[in-house]
Parts: sequence; structure tokens; C-alpha cells
Amino acid sequence: MSFIDYYKILEIQKTASDKDIKKAYRKLARKYHPDVNTNDESAKFKFQQINEANEVLSDSEKRKKYDKYGKDWEHGEAFEKARQQQQYQHSGGGQPFSGPGGGAYSESDFSDFFESMFGGARHSSGRSQQKYRGQDINATLQLNLTDVLKTQKQTLTINGKKIRFTIPAGVENNQTIKIKNHGGKGVNEGPNGDLYITFQISNNTKFKRGGKNLYTTLDLDLYTAILGGEKTIDTLNGKVKLKIKPETQNNTKVKVKGKGFPVYKKEGKFGDLFITYHVKTPNNLTPKEKELFNELSKLR
Repeated sequence: MSFIDYYKILEIQKTASDKDIKKAYRKLARKYHPDVNTNDESAKFKFQQINEANEVLSDSEKRKKYDKYGKDWEHGEAFEKARQQQQYQHSGGGQPFSGPGGGAYSESDFSDFFESMFGGARHSSGRSQQKYRGQDINATLQLNLTDVLKTQKQTLTINGKKIRFTIPAGVENNQTIKIKNHGGKGVNEGPNGDLYITFQISNNTKFKRGGKNLYTTLDLDLYTAILGGEKTIDTLNGKVKLKIKPETQNNTKVKVKGKGFPVYKKEGKFGDLFITYHVKTPNNLTPKEKELFNELSKLR
């Protein structure tokens, strides 16, 4: 069995750091993943090699054994024990372990000795048959704010496969949810990856959203602000009648309980609606109106 240079497969130096290994693996895995290279057997084989190399080199203990024993790193410790046993059998104890012809054992001798002890078992259970997890898939779904007022079902087509999933009411803009096992297909019957869906929500309402709460402004004419009255306004879940207190000042804020946005994954619960009053002064006054305002100013 020929030696496989894992460093060469990942296109890195033997002195590469853990960060370098991780970066190299991610880059190559994306490039050679079967989902990207459909029906390309050479890419599939390359992907298997990349995963195999990463599995070994990203593990400090496995990497140490690989650097010491090469392709037979998995059975290096077993070899050491067997070598010590044969050392006594061949030399009567105390003599250095040697290969055929009396010389010190080389790496090729080590591999030959391994094959003689463990036979062809490695070939039948080769690492090429190892199971590998499929690649995670990221998708973006565009929605309007009114689309997430209620929990709903949606269907996405990923790699030709229709995936039906639930969008909970109250989901946030740029929030990502995970749908397990709906990513890329695993290699050699390995588990599938996961599907990550990020929601991009456009505000198609007059309200400003802040988590579970909504915010808006309401213009009040001067007379209603001074004398008080009632105003009916639209909310995202029905109309609300507001009672305006006499002598309401500009920028007064009021809260309408339970008329905000649905609370994420808490069906039937809502935040609050906060309203800021903007008092508008009248314009284009008639002479009579100006006269009355003058009289009022004198009374004050």
C-alpha cells in the first residue's frame, strides 16, 4: 500500500498550524464536494482523500502518530509492541531490532513488517470506505414583515428536492434557523449535512419593529391635543380606539398593550405598540381665528 501524503493532499507544509489545516480543508472541501461536482468520480475520490487527511491532521494525537509512523500510523503502537517481541525472538534479548540482512529497519521495512503481521486487512477495510458527513447548505428567504405575523408553512427547492418547513411567527430579520439532515448528501452512506435558512425581512408597514414591540407616530390637531378626544388607528391585528387626554403635550408617548408583534415561538403572545403623539399647529388662520387666539393669549 503506497504512502499517502496528507500534507500534500491538503496543499500545506508539514509545519502548518491547526488554523492553517482548518482553512485549507474548508477551501478544498468546498471545491471538491460531490454536490458541486455531480457525477465526477475523480472529485468524489479527491473529496474522500481531503476528509481523510483532515481527520488525521486536525487531531493532534493522530497527527503525531502519522508524522512518526506514516501510512501505518493507526497501528504504530501495535507495531512497536510486536517489534519488541520479535527483538527478543531474533536476538535473544538486548540486540537492536534489525531487518533482513542485519541492517536497521527503514520505513519500507516497517510497512512490510506491518503487512506480514496484519495481512491484507487494511485493504479490505480501507479508509476510502469511511463515512463522511454531507456539506451544510445555506439558503436565504425573502419575506415581508406581514408574512411573519402568523406561523406558516413554506416550501424550498434545494438541489432539486422540495423541502417543506415551518416558519414560526415573530421570526427576526437576518435570523437563521437550522433544518437538520436536509443539507448535502453524505458520502459512503454518511449522515446528511444540515440546511441553514436565513430570513431577510422587508418592512412593508408604517410601523417600526423593535423585537416584539412596534413603534409609530400619530398626528394630533391642536384642538384635540388641548381639549382631548378620541382617535381610531389601524394596528397589524385590528383597529384600536385611543382616548386622548386633555392638554396632551407634543411628543407624548403612550403604550397600547398586546398590539405589538408576535413573540417568537410563543403562540398567542404579543409585544406592545408604542405611539408618539405629534401635535400639529394650524396654518392658514382666518382673521377671526387669529383674533380668538389673541384673546386666548391675553387670558394666559
